[in-house]
Amino acid sequence: MEEPLKHLMQELGNAINDSLSESDRIAEAIGEIKRAGYDVFLVLEATIGFNRRDDSSSDEEPDLEATEEPKRGFEATGKIKFTTQDHRFLRALKIAVDDENR
Repeated sequence: MEEPLKHLMQELGNAINDSLSESDRIAEAIGEIKRAGYDVFLVLEATIGFNRRDDSSSDEEPDLEATEEPKRGFEATGKIKFTTQDHRFLRALKIAVDDENR
């Protein structure tokens, strides 16, 4: 990977980390969990994709042919079983989970 791109990706990671660290809502939710007597750790995963743009195509007129919209969202490949502790934790973070997964 090119060094300038590595640097830009590191800057993006730092910006995401800073925004999470400075979030009052996240700090409040973590504080509530700590006050309830629990230790907290937070792990987030981000998938970032990128492609180099072909600068020569930007000068051309856009193709007016109808194109299929890219598929957005995700499809579940299995079921997740949540424990009572999982539900409590998610509720503390104000994340709603349907009762079907209990």
